[in-house]
Amino acid sequence: MVLGSQEAKAARQTLQPVLAALEGIVLGKRPQLELSLACLLAGGHLLLEDLPGVGKTTLAHSLSRALGLGFRRLQFTSDLLPADVTGSRVFDAATGTFVFHAGPVFAEVLLADELNRATPRAQSALLEAMEERQVTVDGETHLLPVPFFVIATQNPLLQAGTFPLPESQLDRFLMRLSLGYPSAEHERALLLGEDRRELVARLTPCLSREELLAVQAGVRRVHASPALLDYLQALVGAVRHHDLLEGGLSPRAVMALLRAAQAQALLNGRHGVIPEDLQAVFVAVVAHRVQVRGNTGSPRNATSSLAVLTDLLANTPVP
Repeated sequence: MVLGSQEAKAARQTLQPVLAALEGIVLGKRPQLELSLACLLAGGHLLLEDLPGVGKTTLAHSLSRALGLGFRRLQFTSDLLPADVTGSRVFDAATGTFVFHAGPVFAEVLLADELNRATPRAQSALLEAMEERQVTVDGETHLLPVPFFVIATQNPLLQAGTFPLPESQLDRFLMRLSLGYPSAEHERALLLGEDRRELVARLTPCLSREELLAVQAGVRRVHASPALLDYLQALVGAVRHHDLLEGGLSPRAVMALLRAAQAQALLNGRHGVIPEDLQAVFVAVVAHRVQVRGNTGSPRNATSSLAVLTDLLANTPVP
């Protein structure tokens, strides 16, 4: 059943206090905050790529607190093992049996901090969890909490001690965002204001878990007209046939793009997707899934793909 206009407006009113709370802590980053929340509402996972110290961890912690969700942080290092992520079976002498001890992945919001400092083996431990919402240890399957949202941070590849994320891992993230430096005005406010950690600690939930799940369910009911789908497919075709891009977009990525646009529409109180919703999420959803031709593996590849996609978006006509 298609979402009604009144339901969409009610969802927006439910979510506005969340955005207001986040804006009070992460200053001057409204577009990134909206996209982060849209990513969660769409049921995806978020990759934050930026220099250390610009607020990635603060954003993750603030989002979980504002939504009243359980939060766990896992620091990825070069010696991390898959069992350190998923958990393992430990022998219990009292019962004479092996008992499963859940790892940090069993959280409603998991911050995978500096994901690309771990080896590919440890990185792959998140693959099943992110896609299937479950983990399998010693042949036994364990379901993850609902909702389950991974926010991974990644340092730029120019920094020492990093391992590039493989394409299969990148594709598990619905969006990739960068926060960047604050403006001079907002940096002065940070200098004069309270410590961000103290503000996060005082943050109270703005909605219940049940309200959040109801809004997530509403995302799939946001209407996408045939004309909007024509525009979506035109953008996808432009990416797949662009002379400077390789890798293209899989059908799974196309469905993810639509879901993100539906979440963006609902966040703005609309019961139907408009081209502006698709444009707002396009670069964040697509940039980490394509590569600039002849520039594979370059640390500057992400920046180059952003420029190409921004130009592509500006030159693809809206039906």
